[in-house]
Amino acid sequence: MASIYNSEVQEWRLAKTLRKYAVPLVLVTMAGGSISCRKADTAAADRVALRPTSEVVRDTDALYAQRADLVKVRQAIVALRQAQADDPSSYDIAWRLAKYNYYLGAHTPEPTERSKAFHDGVEAGTLAVQVRGDQPDGHFWLGANYGGNAQLSTLFGLSEVNDIRAEMETVLKLDEHYQAGSAYMVLGQLYLEAPRILGGDVSKATGYLEKGIKVAPDNGMMRAKLAAAYAAAHRNDDARKQIETLRAMKPAAEYLPEHDDALAEAKKVEEKIK
Repeated sequence: MASIYNSEVQEWRLAKTLRKYAVPLVLVTMAGGSISCRKADTAAADRVALRPTSEVVRDTDALYAQRADLVKVRQAIVALRQAQADDPSSYDIAWRLAKYNYYLGAHTPEPTERSKAFHDGVEAGTLAVQVRGDQPDGHFWLGANYGGNAQLSTLFGLSEVNDIRAEMETVLKLDEHYQAGSAYMVLGQLYLEAPRILGGDVSKATGYLEKGIKVAPDNGMMRAKLAAAYAAAHRNDDARKQIETLRAMKPAAEYLPEHDDALAEAKKVEEKIK
């Protein structure tokens, strides 16, 4: 009888203990479920908050349209980098990063920023070519950034020349009209500025630039570079004709910064041949 009594007492004590903690345990369980739900909701919200790549591209293109103000270019680069973290294999982001970095590198007065911009442009262009090697954008802006890096390098050599030439020749195969025939312009500039020991050749430079003018007669910078090539070949009258044609051109509104660059380039040529 004593054992039965003791057993009943133990059961009563256990039931009392369970009743004491039953509500808190339920509350803890509910709270845990609430926390889990909040985490899930937050994660879902984060996923929803990620902007579609198409929207980022639209907004950064609008910033780049104001590129005469380098602050806008820097803002566009930051936005693209943030978007690339969410969409690392996006071709549209990669080639734009290469393009915008090239523009920044070519126009910033800060040597450190210039070097970083071209370096980042090469990385972005390399990714673009890996993702879509059948499109001209990545090849062109990769080659342009190679050129920017080469101008800064004291060890400019044959490998850099070959890298630039290979990318631009690929662009010509894919679409010679890309960027108003600018692959012809880059090749012309390459042969014009490279030392003879590395393949520099004024005649080849002139040939590429003349082909480019036929493809894109409204490319102002092409005419400025052709004027420089004619001047290097002592064809000063031909150089002056290109400069006169350039000054008479009415540029498209979206290419005003490039037209201003072309006029500045032409002025340098004109001063040399006076």
